[in-house]
Amino acid sequence: MDKISRIALFGECMIELRGELFGTMQQTFGGDTLNTAVYLARLTGDSGLNVAYATQLGNDDYSAAMVSAWADEGIDTAMVRRETGKMPGLYTIQVDDKGERTFYYWRDMSAATDFFVGESSLLEDRINEIDVFYYSGISLAVQPQSGRARLLRFVERLRARGGKVCFDNNYRPRLWRGSKQTVEWYDRAFAQADIAFITLDDNTHLYGLSDEAALAHALALSPEEVVIKRGSNSSIVRVTGETPIEVPAYKVHKVVDTTGAGDSFAAGYLAARLQGQKPEVATRSGNKIASIVVQYPGAIIPREAMPVFFFG
Repeated sequence: MDKISRIALFGECMIELRGELFGTMQQTFGGDTLNTAVYLARLTGDSGLNVAYATQLGNDDYSAAMVSAWADEGIDTAMVRRETGKMPGLYTIQVDDKGERTFYYWRDMSAATDFFVGESSLLEDRINEIDVFYYSGISLAVQPQSGRARLLRFVERLRARGGKVCFDNNYRPRLWRGSKQTVEWYDRAFAQADIAFITLDDNTHLYGLSDEAALAHALALSPEEVVIKRGSNSSIVRVTGETPIEVPAYKVHKVVDTTGAGDSFAAGYLAARLQGQKPEVATRSGNKIASIVVQYPGAIIPREAMPVFFFG
């Protein structure tokens, strides 16, 4: 991929409460595409790449604190819409001894669901400023039908003018509420992507396939690059016309929390690819940052825990 100057990531960020049930809980924030934006901004801080985040929040103190924190991370917040009377969604998280998570959500009134309400959104208004666009299955799921349709029309327009699109499958069944059109929305998103990030477990559940069949399905998708995440197993990257490559995961002595692992992987991959590195090197970069993230609690690790280098 040629070196580019601006990537925009779109989705939902929520207030996070982490700790003991009916006990002390720590307040922070999180969301799949926002987590990716933070890690991408950190990993490319000296490269000249502009990392922008697009979402909708309210004019409340929590929303203001989020935007301030994102700006401190070096994220461009010009496409964050603020709407009076709206609020971010909320979730709590519990983590077991193996680092696996249980989430509880309160997001029905989340401000991000109304991002495409109105004649034009900040994404649509600034389409000519965007070189690469990144979104996820969650970005799609939290939008109403009309919002999903506009999001995919935006993707189509961006690609028509030469922009690149990255889609991460991040499938969460409860967000789709048994919608019969879920697979159709995913099929459309994959068909309009240049890079697809696939969590294999999500693919098995979405399409009702065995692991072997889900892997074959992912490898046969139309995007130029398909990057398949398999947890502690090796990642697989397939570039159209080339033999798929397996890239071993880094060994981790103790997994503390898997929150944000896949999001950070995508950031590591894109940080390398957007600076001209080959897909195999980019996959190693994704594996490296993910292996560090799972050793800390929460989706976003302290800045001082970030690797000094990550290519290779």
